[in-house]
Amino acid sequence: MCLFRVGMGVVMKQEDTKKKILEKALELFAANGYDSVSVGEIAKAVGIKAPSLYSHYPSKQAIFDAIVEETALQYEKYTDEINIHVQNAKKDKGVFAEITEDMLIQKVRKIFLYSLHDKAISRFRRMMTIEQFRSEKLSEFYTERYVDRMVRYHAEIFKSLIESGKIRNENPDTLAVMYVSPIMMLLGVCDRQPECEAECVKRLDEHVRLFYSTFNN
Repeated sequence: MCLFRVGMGVVMKQEDTKKKILEKALELFAANGYDSVSVGEIAKAVGIKAPSLYSHYPSKQAIFDAIVEETALQYEKYTDEINIHVQNAKKDKGVFAEITEDMLIQKVRKIFLYSLHDKAISRFRRMMTIEQFRSEKLSEFYTERYVDRMVRYHAEIFKSLIESGKIRNENPDTLAVMYVSPIMMLLGVCDRQPECEAECVKRLDEHVRLFYSTFNN
């Protein structure tokens, strides 16, 4: 029993250290950029030596990959809780087919504020905003994660709503771009100017309300 407890303690300590490595790495990447941060700096921020860090992650790229996976899982967990699955439009077609204007506004606002205030999600977005201009690979990743994926998801939702007669018969891809672009713009404004949050949330509500009233049948 004592050996079991010791073993569990070691595993928990390792998991805590791995989590702290990801947290500190993301904090440094968001502040200074991926290329400007060394493994040694990450280890120092965690409070361990570089060789110890390598026992958890073999490289800085491995740390970055783990951050990508962890933030994606965290975002999906939160959105699942409010019955929105940005990674799977098929799950949400029924939700949006019956959603009211006020319900839609509340859901969009919740996701917006979560994306803005959750430290990991916010830092990851800020990091990618910086890195898209420094790395062709990360530029493509940024476009896929924050543009293409969002447009594909909403276009599929709009296509389903058009087919069921819930909204006007317009090009679903165009509708998706029209819908998503102001939301991402307002997130960017809040990232740069946190003092504008209240105004941006108000504009967000107005955008969703106008879109709903304009295209809903």
